[in-house]
Amino acid sequence: MTSAPMKCIDQDTAQHLADLFKTLGDPTRIKILSLLTMAEELRVYDIADGLDMGQSAISHQLRVLRTARLVKFRRDGKEVLYSIDDDHVLKLLSQGLEHVQHA
Repeated sequence: MTSAPMKCIDQDTAQHLADLFKTLGDPTRIKILSLLTMAEELRVYDIADGLDMGQSAISHQLRVLRTARLVKFRRDGKEVLYSIDDDHVLKLLSQGLEHVQHA
């Protein structure tokens, strides 16, 4: 079986990927994403309650996750509901978890 020739990714792509992994390198953000995988949408209050943290700390982390396009939000009246941005995020979490649990 022959493999395709390896090609190094360009600097810009490497930087974007490194930034993504930096964002995922925070345990609180991983826990937020984990909670969001169990529900279609959650309010800041729900996430804060689930992690036993303050709403302002959760809001800050959600802002970081939004900037990295890992979560999205929608308004429902006065409430803001957060969810996982797309299936790529679910795959990243799933494969990362599988990797760390691999014996």
